[in-house]
Amino acid sequence: MKPRLPVLSALVGPALCAALSGCPKYDPEVQSGSSGGNGSSTALVSTPLSAMPLVPSAPPSAAPAPAPAPAPTSSGPLASVVHPVLLDPSKAADHAPDVFKARFTTTKGDFVIEVHRDWAPNGADRFYNLVKLGFYDDTRFFRNVEKFMVQFGISGDPAVSSKWQTADIQDDPVKESNKLGFVTFAQTNMPNSRGTQVFINTADNPRLDGMRFAPFGQIVKGMTVVESLYNGYGESPNQGAIQSHGNAYLDAQFPLLDGTKHAEILK
Repeated sequence: MKPRLPVLSALVGPALCAALSGCPKYDPEVQSGSSGGNGSSTALVSTPLSAMPLVPSAPPSAAPAPAPAPAPTSSGPLASVVHPVLLDPSKAADHAPDVFKARFTTTKGDFVIEVHRDWAPNGADRFYNLVKLGFYDDTRFFRNVEKFMVQFGISGDPAVSSKWQTADIQDDPVKESNKLGFVTFAQTNMPNSRGTQVFINTADNPRLDGMRFAPFGQIVKGMTVVESLYNGYGESPNQGAIQSHGNAYLDAQFPLLDGTKHAEILK
């Protein structure tokens, strides 16, 4: 699965970067996983430049609050064991209702996303199926930039991630703006590259609207829960490492990350 982040990468070209006010420098050492994000050495698969994502650069922010003491965690069974259907992306083929709600039970409490299919039909259908199939269960909020967005949607099971690497969906026209609390699929810099990763806007981000980021829903309950998710690691977790090593990598290198225990479609 290709890494997908909503911060404008230098890979899209210096002219566009300058126009959109700043881009992080691509560091092949970091991207190849020589650092796990906390200074420790890890043996990770490098991410090819062609797979790097189109991501709007995160605005400057204050230093994160001091980290709380880590809560005890337990390692659950792999997603491919609990939900073996996840090994076959072709099963994600149901048509979503015109409007539906999905509840996410997290380590900080519950939040509810209301999805409107007419905003982004392909995105709504994909999200509906992912929730129904259990894809988001036992996953982590691995990218959290204060006053920008919080991102999730890489399986904690590498076997599942490998099956979804090319299971992308067609783009939707952008009909709604990326406002505070609106929910959108992440994507690479290539068209039709939305897969399983989703982000929640934690600020108004209208600059994303012209970059194919099409919201499909919004938080209607529990935005305070979303805003309380741990953000002390920022963008440090390596997406390639998550795809290759799953929750084992995140739990070892970034133990304070919050996660989704279970997601379900509300009747």
